[in-house]
Amino acid sequence: MIDQLRVDGDRLWTTIHDLAEIGATAAGGVARVALTDADRAGRDRFVAWATELGCSIHIDRIGNLFARYEGTDPDRAPVVIGSHLDSQPTGGRYDGAYGVMVGLEVLRVLHESGTRLPASIEVVSWTDEEGARFPPAMLGSGVFSGDIALEAGLGSTAMDGTVLMDELLRIGYSGPEPVGSRAIGYYLEPHIEQGPILEAGGHTIGIVTGVQGIRWYDVTITGRESHAGSTPMDRRSDAMVAAARLVTEADRIARDRSPDGRATVGVMEVSPGSRNTVVGGVRMTVDLRHPDADTLSAMHEELLAVAASLDPAPDINPIWYSPPIVFDADIVAALRAGAEAAGYEPVDITSGAGHDACYISNVAPTGMLFIPCADGLSHNEAESIERDHAVAGAEVTLRAVITLGS
Repeated sequence: MIDQLRVDGDRLWTTIHDLAEIGATAAGGVARVALTDADRAGRDRFVAWATELGCSIHIDRIGNLFARYEGTDPDRAPVVIGSHLDSQPTGGRYDGAYGVMVGLEVLRVLHESGTRLPASIEVVSWTDEEGARFPPAMLGSGVFSGDIALEAGLGSTAMDGTVLMDELLRIGYSGPEPVGSRAIGYYLEPHIEQGPILEAGGHTIGIVTGVQGIRWYDVTITGRESHAGSTPMDRRSDAMVAAARLVTEADRIARDRSPDGRATVGVMEVSPGSRNTVVGGVRMTVDLRHPDADTLSAMHEELLAVAASLDPAPDINPIWYSPPIVFDADIVAALRAGAEAAGYEPVDITSGAGHDACYISNVAPTGMLFIPCADGLSHNEAESIERDHAVAGAEVTLRAVITLGS
């Protein structure tokens, strides 16, 4: 009988879009930024749905939210499915929410069939995955794994001065459980790809084998302000020229490691910001990524060497390193077998984005599944997925959960 369990595609699709009504924007996306009233309403809706299934609800001190469907063996650590319910300020309906709703659908299938696996099944929504209001990103899972101190997480402050702890208390999701105290036997995170690879290849299911490494830098370039008309070119110390060269060199560094290398300059602030004054100061960011740790290290060293060769020389401050991650072989195998049993031809894929699974992989066996999103577009109100792909991802997740939880 257990091999005959199937998800209810119509129910899943309806539930996803019922949730999307909370924080809905006029452009078709959602605005459920972490710990706002909309985020509270999304959490409340999930709690209500899970409670209808007889789940117990557990909340830890950073606000991570767990719904537990009991198994038959109290000594087994649970299989945990999840992602996040918060969004970007102008986010899509599926980023994060898809994984939590797939977990809910798995619980519904087990509940309506009267099935209890030996392992308990839990669905989690991690707090503040996006980091759009309270930095850094993936804060809740980072505190859970111990990579971010609880005090730092609770003290994270928004640009308007709002403190995360105060907002947890305000919306009623500051829980009593110690963060990281919950056992995890296996952690699965279904997610939209947020990139174009699956759609371009005509693939329905991507088995995520790992996550590429990330290095972030804050860069300061100090030149000398001077008059744009009366300062000869050979007497200038132009911070903008050095910045431009660093941008093009960072781009080259990544392209030399094609197709896996990535380099992005996402922020640039210029001083004094006058059209007839040579730029005296630039503050900028650099983001380097690669799935191989040695290659990413070489990219790092080359960026530093390039910076040292420029005049004025940029001051490069490495502020964050997330090493490449290889996901658990048993979960990868269970997802792959589940996809093949459901009639899909899965492909292996490396995640280009960070996810809660990155931090959880430090404390539990972890894996991810991707489904395509239209044009690879995410963090955008126009984010879109196909119903059949959503159902396929849930079907594969259900089969993998049964395998891992039995």
